Amino acid sequence: MAIRVEHELHGRRRGRNTGVGLVLVGLVAIVFGLTVVKVLNLGDIQEFERFDHVARPALEAAATEAEANGGASE
Repeated sequence: MAIRVEHELHGRRRGRNTGVGLVLVGLVAIVFGLTVVKVLNLGDIQEFERFDHVARPALEAAATEAEANGGASE
């Protein structure tokens, strides 16, 4: 009695599970690919530091020039 016939329901479930698995792998691949592209296109680390939507005077060119000129303002 070791021979068992698989029910059709199991075959359908296996097909759905395979489809869901492939969709999840595809989404992970897209996110990974976008991350790799973003990191590789990042030329200067300051570009990455500026992308936090917060004004930071230490990163502004005018602030660094003013400091280099002895702190003289306009």
